[in-house]
Amino acid sequence: MELAYVCEWEKRPKSTHCPSIPLVCSWSCRNLVAFTTDLKNEDDDKDVSHMIHIIDTEHPWDVYSINSGHSEVISCLEWDQSGSRLLSADGDGQIKCWSMSDHLVNSWESVLSSSLDGDPIVALSWLHNGIKLALHVEMSGSTNFSEKFSRVQFTPSLTLFGGKPMEGWLAVTVSGLVTVSLLKPGGALLTASESLCRLRGRVALADIAFTGGGNIVVAASDGSSSSPVQFYKVVVSVVSEKCRIDTELLPSLFLRCTTDPLRREKYPAVTHLKFLTKENSEQVLLCASNQTGSIVECWSLRKEGLPVNNIFQHRSPVVGEKQPTILKWRILTTTNDLERVSAVALPKLPISISNTDLKVASDTKFCPGLGLALAFHDGSIQILHRLSLHTMGVFYGSSSSQRPGDESAIKRQRTAGPALHFKSLQFSWTSLALAGVDNHGKLHMLRVSPSMGQVLEMNTTLRHLLLLLEYCMVTGYDWWDVLLHVQPSMVHNLVEKLHEEYMRQNQALQQVLSTRIVAVKASLCKLSTATAARACDFHAKLLLIAISSTLKSLLRPHVLNTPDKSPGDRLAEICAKNTDTDIDKVMINLKTEEFVLDGPPLQSLQQLIQWVGDFVLYLLANLPNQGSMVRPGFGFMRDGASLGMLREMLVMIRIWGLLKPGCLPTFTATSDNQDSMQLLFRLLTKLWLCSRDDGPPQDPDESLIDECCLLPSQMLVPSMDWLPMNDGVIVKLQGKHPLRLQFGKASSLPGVGGSAPLEVFSRSPGSQKMDNLRCIHMGVCPTEESKACTRCGCVTMLRSPNKTNAMKQWEQRWIKNCLCGGLWRKIPAVLT
Repeated sequence: MELAYVCEWEKRPKSTHCPSIPLVCSWSCRNLVAFTTDLKNEDDDKDVSHMIHIIDTEHPWDVYSINSGHSEVISCLEWDQSGSRLLSADGDGQIKCWSMSDHLVNSWESVLSSSLDGDPIVALSWLHNGIKLALHVEMSGSTNFSEKFSRVQFTPSLTLFGGKPMEGWLAVTVSGLVTVSLLKPGGALLTASESLCRLRGRVALADIAFTGGGNIVVAASDGSSSSPVQFYKVVVSVVSEKCRIDTELLPSLFLRCTTDPLRREKYPAVTHLKFLTKENSEQVLLCASNQTGSIVECWSLRKEGLPVNNIFQHRSPVVGEKQPTILKWRILTTTNDLERVSAVALPKLPISISNTDLKVASDTKFCPGLGLALAFHDGSIQILHRLSLHTMGVFYGSSSSQRPGDESAIKRQRTAGPALHFKSLQFSWTSLALAGVDNHGKLHMLRVSPSMGQVLEMNTTLRHLLLLLEYCMVTGYDWWDVLLHVQPSMVHNLVEKLHEEYMRQNQALQQVLSTRIVAVKASLCKLSTATAARACDFHAKLLLIAISSTLKSLLRPHVLNTPDKSPGDRLAEICAKNTDTDIDKVMINLKTEEFVLDGPPLQSLQQLIQWVGDFVLYLLANLPNQGSMVRPGFGFMRDGASLGMLREMLVMIRIWGLLKPGCLPTFTATSDNQDSMQLLFRLLTKLWLCSRDDGPPQDPDESLIDECCLLPSQMLVPSMDWLPMNDGVIVKLQGKHPLRLQFGKASSLPGVGGSAPLEVFSRSPGSQKMDNLRCIHMGVCPTEESKACTRCGCVTMLRSPNKTNAMKQWEQRWIKNCLCGGLWRKIPAVLT
């Protein structure tokens, strides 16, 4: 396990030097990290701003800071299951729900809130939506995704009519209250509060978990190790438009260290209380501490037979009668005496912990999801096995926390008092990275090896990374943390193996994952200079698929009682059967009445149609130069499906050109008599025939290459700017040396990597800026506000310059996510 990078907050918060101030950090499934600090006004020490900072891990310097409006220190941060909304709670009982404004990761607003005035919140969670997957390491060699990642039957915490899960959140307060806020379909908030038990007491620590039956389990402790850790079942329901909460006391436990005569008084305080997973209320982790040390215990809830008195032993048993059972907490394991624990992070990867899966994970050294992280006051971090608590990996961070030779940092640490250590720690969603905030207010990011640093064969390493990439594809989670462990030499093999596994799935699943796998391949290929050109091809393919489906969706059947096939399907079928190189002969076989559209939609989509024409021209003109895989466009030369898609669109465009000549792509030809569309279709068809799926692939013949060689002298070949500018941090993290970044200073990044950017990724300062979604030029210095994708860097204008319905429909497809599925971030005006 090594340090990946460290971000330093320029204005270091004064109050975070105090060990008593809690710092909170939370990592979403979309790789957004939220953390808190408290900033004091220099003129008035009593004026404290409780700040929430949100970053996407690909652009960690671009931090969005929110003055939360909380009146007390923020004690909890919780992302929802989609990673697009955030809950914050404070020491005054205030809970706020934050959501993205205009779907931008660096623009947030508080839309809903609830309050229990004066009652500090100690635990907070969203209600469960009923979706649970299990990852089976035992089935990692299976060809079926449904065997590797199985859907577990799990009931939502609360359901609406028809079984749809109801959204909302649940919180536990220090006085022993549980409060629930439900989001009604109309947007209103339904809130109710109830005592955890009749005899209310102080709750210093609490955690929330969910059961498969739809119940909620709350674990609570008053902070004293000599007191029992209490467990409660909470059932939420809606009766007569009002929220109802029912609670029930469950079996409790006493820490083992309090029953040990040697340790009875050694660890007086319970400092950490966590369920091992949010979806397993039967395993809990407890940490008891004193001023200098800690001990950690892992407990499990077991069903045990109830012993029967001897009086009843000799009576004849009744048929079908079973021995009575009770639920009882049993200790699984405990650690030896440890340094004082400052933070605990639990894995989010839902790895199956059946005996077979654990054995396979142990044999193959597959560790993600099996380890929990403990941060200590000496600055170190240990990864412990979640069940046995034996040490799997150790990170010594105190020496890495300051620059070599930075005397001021050394002096500052000596005079500041407390040594640098983590106050909050969070695993990523594949457990391959850790984010943490230290007591000086710095944000740290660490990568966690899938094998915990154990040396593996290359094939085994690839298999581990492949399994996690497939998991991200199936769940829709961001795979940024998996890319941290992909070395340039692995990229080609990973892309090939990923494609092989994808092709083994059934047609329905392939269709669902069709664009997601292209996005994964594109982000992988950017990590290596040898495959960078293929990243261009994958981005072009994403745009090609989107344009094709949009143009086909404009087609309408001429008669309502049509057969099952849509006009788009019939177009694809006819173009696949008709191998004629004359576009007009192919067009004759189609029902042209299905292509009749009004003029405005076609005219507004002209820039997308122009992109198709330019792309076909670029591919054909570069066919003679495709001697190696280094050049962009090579991936399409043997891709029969994509070439067939381009061929279909040329036929559609040809028909529409007869109805509305203004929608046709514009080509600059040397001859006035030349039919450019006819020429391109003929050459494209010849290339498509060489790579059709129903026959063995063939090399283009000499006559086709000769004709393509003449294209630049017949038509002006455009320079295709497919690939967005990629300014993220992931490419810089392939080395073993830690990066040190500062918030708000993106300019400090390029000099750190030590290598020049690849030619296909770089742009000259005076080059035209491109709107990658609308396929239009924005000028050298655009005046329009823009947004960029956090994953691929795709840039597009925030507001549409076109008001037609057809263009609005195109833009609406990308309002929440980019082509590749990444999130949007607003580009600061000075960098546009």
